[in-house]
Amino acid sequence: MASEDIAQLTEALAKTHVGEELSYRGQGLKLDDKQSVEEIAREIEQCKCLKALRLEGNTIGVEAAQAIAKALESKKELQRCHWSDIFTGRLRSEIPPALKSLGSALMTSGTRLTELDLSDNAFGPDGVKGIEVLLKSPVCHTLQELRLNNCGMGIGGGIILASALAECYKQSSVAGSPLKLKVFIAGRNRLENDGAIALACSFQMIGSLEEVHMPQNGISHPGITALATAMQHNLNLRVLNLNDNTFTKRGAVAMAQALRHLRNVQVINFGDCLVRSEGAIAIAAALREGLPILKELNLSFGEISEAAALVVATAVRDKAGLQKLDLNGNCLGEDGCEALKEVWESVNRADVLGSLSDDEGELEEEEEDNEDTEDDDEEQSCVNGTKENGDGSPAKVTLCSPGLLSFLHSPTSEKLLNLGAKRTQLIEQQLDFSDATKIAEVFLQITSVYKEEAEVKQVIFETVDTLLRKAFSSPHFQSYFFVSSLMVNLGLLKGEEKMKKVCVLPGHLIVLEHCVGQDYFPVDQADVLEIFLTRNGKVLESCSSARDALKTTLEKRITA
Repeated sequence: MASEDIAQLTEALAKTHVGEELSYRGQGLKLDDKQSVEEIAREIEQCKCLKALRLEGNTIGVEAAQAIAKALESKKELQRCHWSDIFTGRLRSEIPPALKSLGSALMTSGTRLTELDLSDNAFGPDGVKGIEVLLKSPVCHTLQELRLNNCGMGIGGGIILASALAECYKQSSVAGSPLKLKVFIAGRNRLENDGAIALACSFQMIGSLEEVHMPQNGISHPGITALATAMQHNLNLRVLNLNDNTFTKRGAVAMAQALRHLRNVQVINFGDCLVRSEGAIAIAAALREGLPILKELNLSFGEISEAAALVVATAVRDKAGLQKLDLNGNCLGEDGCEALKEVWESVNRADVLGSLSDDEGELEEEEEDNEDTEDDDEEQSCVNGTKENGDGSPAKVTLCSPGLLSFLHSPTSEKLLNLGAKRTQLIEQQLDFSDATKIAEVFLQITSVYKEEAEVKQVIFETVDTLLRKAFSSPHFQSYFFVSSLMVNLGLLKGEEKMKKVCVLPGHLIVLEHCVGQDYFPVDQADVLEIFLTRNGKVLESCSSARDALKTTLEKRITA
């Protein structure tokens, strides 16, 4: 078929109105006034059971919109409005009145929409005001899909939209049939934190979302955390796309917690979100424990290290339905890329792993400013593997026992023994067992005084066994957070927050080796430790004998 024939056929199909749908899609019509839309208005009026109207890819002025609206006033069967990209070249001041005319017509008709697509209309906050009344009305009580991608809503528009959706839910609930929105798309809208937080409140209220797409909105961890909380209330969620926002560790940890509540997620896109290694480990822990039908996972361009990427790959390796894992653009290095490929080749699923062509190479250690000063400070504040606040007090531990206070301020084996038979009870009373970071800090303080003397060795083993057994059995204890904190302190993992380095001692690793061999220590976290120790173990060269023994015990534990 000649190219001109194909073009004619395409044009004819675009103008063909099949059954219950009228489509003027992509015709590039410039509709300025009533006369320019006479034919369209007539066809709308003549369509007896109009259920879908496609106007996308044309440009509609105020007068033309009013004429189309007049034709829609009798169309009570209309369900789907595909009105993306209909204001190209229009003044911003033209868009709100045009939208209000169309919305008013829908309300007059008494129709009940299921789909509304106004994407690619740069109408800003004023445009949201143009559809605000429509969104609150009974017309949208039945709305299932709302698409507002690339509309430039901004923070103000996001807040107006959130309020309108909340009101729609409340009014529809009063009417006996609550809004059950399934698909929400609002990428490239500069919503930022305030807009995201406002929408999160509405999402939590609605609770029926199955797809959420909010990429490229300038959202950082406060907004991400709010969205994570909201997603926990949307148990049918299947697709979550937050690409190109800024999670950092706090946002990633919050989102990991949300994923633990969800069983139906199939697609996760957290690419270009600065998840980083600690965040990736948190997400990996959630993936390992849940999301049985996951199909796609995108953690690309997130400043994730080789070891953390391997933790992610290991966590999802056994998910039979997984079709794509994207870890491109991270910091793996050549060896890391090869190791990642080997993970999937070992289970004959090499096709699951996406391209790694844009890998950024291994993470480089940041040069420390004022190195001499920091070294001096560290020498003063790093005692037997403990960390102190600037005022000399132990970090993040609330104390009441003078003996315990003395031990944690400046740990020695003598002070630990002098706490007596109730030493473990004294320590337990001062700990919040939902705070994994604090548990890790106390673990390091206790193990810093390890000696090969029988009494000291026995007391330390008994104390940490009791503390960790209780911690790991606590329903609110985040085991991956404990292990991450340990690895950051031991130098195996680059942490996000600035912190003093712990003076790593053989005792830290010897006691940790004992712990990972116990039944209370989770095998999956032993696996994480083994990966990092294998990849980054050179930082523990000063304790090479204890390090190698720990690695051997870890390997035995995860293969048992």
